[in-house]
Amino acid sequence: MTTEERYQHPEYLVETAWLEDHLADPELRIFDCTVIAKLNAEAGGKVPFLFESGRAQFDKGHIPGAGFLDLLGDLSDRSSALPFVLPSARQFGATMAKAGIGDGARVVLYGTAEPIWAARIWWMLRTFGFDNVAILNGGWTKWNAEGRPVSDLPHVYEPARFSPRERPESLVGKAAVLAAIYDAAVLTINALPAPIFAGTGGPVFGRRGRIPGSVNVPFGSLHDPESGAYLAAGPLRDRFEAVGAHKAERIIAYCGSGIAASNDAFALALLGYDNVALYDASLAEWGHDESLPMETD
Repeated sequence: MTTEERYQHPEYLVETAWLEDHLADPELRIFDCTVIAKLNAEAGGKVPFLFESGRAQFDKGHIPGAGFLDLLGDLSDRSSALPFVLPSARQFGATMAKAGIGDGARVVLYGTAEPIWAARIWWMLRTFGFDNVAILNGGWTKWNAEGRPVSDLPHVYEPARFSPRERPESLVGKAAVLAAIYDAAVLTINALPAPIFAGTGGPVFGRRGRIPGSVNVPFGSLHDPESGAYLAAGPLRDRFEAVGAHKAERIIAYCGSGIAASNDAFALALLGYDNVALYDASLAEWGHDESLPMETD
């Protein structure tokens, strides 16, 4: 990070050296959040990705003392036909308590593939009122590249008491997104790669293209391509100011199914934006609803 500018909320990130020094802290709860996404070659626009748990990869090697949080299991709404929809407060709270995340814990999240999975659970915890959570900057990629300790021993934290406190302002539905198309005070950000945003390539979520009027800040553009760490504050802020985030009264982030958008929402929070909501159902809902507008380049 440059001396000219710092993140507004540096506490939302921890560095690998800090984590190694604090592995024995009794209040610390470390979790691998990995989901493995693979392109579905036979999707036909309906299911562009196939997902599998990162548990098997975790069992082969992980940060010592870490547990595993399964987004595909108890951290998605079982009643929804859409993938990864935020579960109820009751379901989420019970899952966190069972995992050992209590009201006094300090939580650190990481992923072994894309950083978006840790960002997703970070956003979920914040949505349910739990603020003492950070992401490991660079995740497993940086940890492993630096030769830091690795374990294949199973670890389970003692169950704890988790008290969810819902923040409804963290979420919007399709009605609010539709209204935002005609509201100059709201900036809608698409977190998907540029070809998908443009409608010129990549997987299709029902229909090609984007929500009209939305701008593009691809989730992958927020990280150093070698280390996987988040960009320094200045370059990261530039990514969002280039699309007008600093002028918006409210920001809505979306993607395919709320995962990549969580990474944009995290980066915005890191910079101090407190006006960000997630369209959780994203294009998994919007792209299949013919009554809703889409645009392409």
